Amino acid sequence: LGTVIGMILSIFEIANSGGQIDIKLLADGLYTAMTTTVAGLIVGIVGYIAYNHLVVKTDKVVYQMEANSLEFLDHLNEPT
Repeated sequence: LGTVIGMILSIFEIANSGGQIDIKLLADGLYTAMTTTVAGLIVGIVGYIAYNHLVVKTDKVVYQMEANSLEFLDHLNEPT
């Protein structure tokens, strides 16, 4: 969303410049676009890593529960 806002700001400044395009007009909008893109990527990468970490931990718990339940059922099926 920030990238789009930054590009809108750049285009708005170009439209209001009256035909005199200055690099400063583009720089502010592009700066906004790039900083929000970097922030979004950082949040996304950290979220992706955290998600995968939780999936691995959950899978380990599920496998352990399956192993324990199979062991319990084996004990129930043993002849007494």
